[in-house]
Amino acid sequence: MENNVTEFILLGLSQNKKIKNVCFLLFLLCYIAIWMGNFLIMVSITCSQLNDQPMYFFLNSLALSDLCYTSTVTPKLVTDLLAESNVISYTGCMTQLFAMHFFGGIEVLILTGMAYNRYVAICQPLHYAVVMSRQRCYAVVTACCAGAFRHSFVQCLLTINLPFCGPNEIDHYFCDVYPLLKLACTDTYRVGILVVANSGTMGLVTFVVLMLSYLLILYTVKAYPAESRGKALSTCSSHITVVVLFFVPVVFIYIRPATTLPEDKVFAVFYTIIAPMFNPLIYTLRNTEMKNALRKVWCQKPFLLGRHII
Repeated sequence: MENNVTEFILLGLSQNKKIKNVCFLLFLLCYIAIWMGNFLIMVSITCSQLNDQPMYFFLNSLALSDLCYTSTVTPKLVTDLLAESNVISYTGCMTQLFAMHFFGGIEVLILTGMAYNRYVAICQPLHYAVVMSRQRCYAVVTACCAGAFRHSFVQCLLTINLPFCGPNEIDHYFCDVYPLLKLACTDTYRVGILVVANSGTMGLVTFVVLMLSYLLILYTVKAYPAESRGKALSTCSSHITVVVLFFVPVVFIYIRPATTLPEDKVFAVFYTIIAPMFNPLIYTLRNTEMKNALRKVWCQKPFLLGRHII
């Protein structure tokens, strides 16, 4: 069957003009906050000695993936909130689908890598320097990119072969697999199963692995002295908060059969905008090393430069 659709219409979050204006201001501020927060983290880590530590190396990679991930969705969402007709070309839709799942996959896998790093640091401290060497960190990030590419390629391949002959209205604010399956003018039962196997299994397995690693960490720190236990729990609590904020909506949407629900758009806001916005706050507010790095990079250097000039 031929594909007669050359463009799609994104229905967005709402058709109400007042709600769209409020959402425009809200998500514009969120996008600015995402860029400011993650950019501050990246520069602070890169320009300090924290970049030598595996945890902050992964945090730097997570901040970059956050920026890329949210930038595949949020700019178009913000501009569409002011437009009368929210049109996206077929090519643009497939490109957005691939990019969103690629950078989202990187984020999922980097969070898993960060959990593994915490597990080794707390449960196998004597082997930490050998296990989490810089070469191993590069290998983990490379594996995250390769795994995300495989996931996104399969997701896009399953969708791009579907015939679309109308209607072309996507009840979402970005191009995703489930809304596109709904528009395909063919039986998508088998494709839906493959999509769930690709996305749902990846999300669920990584979520279970993450939770198991943190349970092992919590079991191990019971034997630590109170001061060391408090520091370990503080670090892990930040990681768990990020994991829950990102994974719960992802698992809710992608682990079920290939259907769309009205609540999907609300849940999607959490993992495309809210989680990338709160990640910098979660990782800095309760992290003394990160706060010290922010002060050194953004406060002391300009001060010292001013004294040198005087």
